Amino acid sequence: MQMTRAIALIDVNNFYVSCERVFNPRLEGKPVVVLSNNDGCAVARSNEAKALGVKMGQPWFQLKDWAQRRGIAAYSSNYALYADMSNRVMNILAAFSPRQEVYSIDECFLDLTGFKAQDLTLHGQRIRRRVRQWTGLPVCIGIGPTKTLAKLANHIAKQYPESGGVCNLNDASPQQRYEWFSRIAAGEVWGIGRRLVPQLRGIGIKTVLDLQRACPVAMRARFSVVMEKVIRELNGVACIELEEIAPPRKQIVSSRSFGVPVSDLASLEEAVSLYTRRAAEKLRRQQLFAGSVYVAIRTSPFNTREQYYANGMIIPLPAPSADTIRLTKAALWGLRRIYRSGYRYQKARVMLTGLVGMNDRQCDLFGLAEGNKSGKLMEVMDRINAWMGNGTLKLASEGFRQPWKMKQANRSPSYTTNWDELICVAD
Repeated sequence: MQMTRAIALIDVNNFYVSCERVFNPRLEGKPVVVLSNNDGCAVARSNEAKALGVKMGQPWFQLKDWAQRRGIAAYSSNYALYADMSNRVMNILAAFSPRQEVYSIDECFLDLTGFKAQDLTLHGQRIRRRVRQWTGLPVCIGIGPTKTLAKLANHIAKQYPESGGVCNLNDASPQQRYEWFSRIAAGEVWGIGRRLVPQLRGIGIKTVLDLQRACPVAMRARFSVVMEKVIRELNGVACIELEEIAPPRKQIVSSRSFGVPVSDLASLEEAVSLYTRRAAEKLRRQQLFAGSVYVAIRTSPFNTREQYYANGMIIPLPAPSADTIRLTKAALWGLRRIYRSGYRYQKARVMLTGLVGMNDRQCDLFGLAEGNKSGKLMEVMDRINAWMGNGTLKLASEGFRQPWKMKQANRSPSYTTNWDELICVAD
């Protein structure tokens, strides 16, 4: 297998849990879980929690008493902290390669092809030490000639401690690759979903080695072009390029379940106003404008004792907008038309669609578009909120008490994004 490129996949280990441990070192070596919205399910687990049998997505109400008896620490999701720590990691990694693709909140690809003169394994160790020293977060690194092999190498780095956190498939011997690929299940390969595993087993493909040796053309005919690309990538043929510039987003969604069921329209209006503001802030950060607003509400689909109701509505705008005030007015107009009294709502959703850039924005028939006044107002609003804290400036329609807000009974402080929650070091 000719290996010409060197793509690295850097992944923060147990990212949410690791962020909590950075600011609370007493959690090191102890079982820790981080919970989803409203403290619903376990969405992140330390290795110690995994060893005790905590499953991904397991409802917290089922675990709570058992977890307390076993000393498992549980934390509510602290999205502000995780997003800020992610930005710090990605900024550090950007210094190690001119080509970077941020793949998710805790993963990114780097193109190290131009570093062939160096020992890439040692280079990976330098990256690990830099991230650990500057952020306190542990990372593992996989290196391979394709993105799929880089992901697989990252998996090997995590599973085999003797790798020292870095697995370089480009330097691995054919025998070493054979041993790894014959041990790892095919379902661990990037692009092979859980639904495909039984089908692959049915035709005798159980391991990565089996999948690598399969005929890509025949597998494309049987499954899809994605399967063909996966197999070719496992054999060192690059089919998935590095995306230095993320593709333009087609929509921006802001959605949360309520901490308590909501029945009155006023509370729903507060929630929809909040979600619209958050979506509008994301819109402006990407220098985009929305052509329409979609708003939806629903009751709990799991509460069989009450009648289920769900509805949504899309509201086209006269001209694409990034103005929180205009977007909120449209969302509230739609909400009032889909709201029905007598129901206990569990969730609201706002989605901005028809996204366009500045140069693609068109006025309506009468030439109505946002002027400089609107843009300057939103710029001032964003700057103040960035400097003084999110939500310092907001529309009155968001309300102030917000008893419906998401449950976060065990949220850690926002150590890096809120002046009032900075760590205090005692003398």
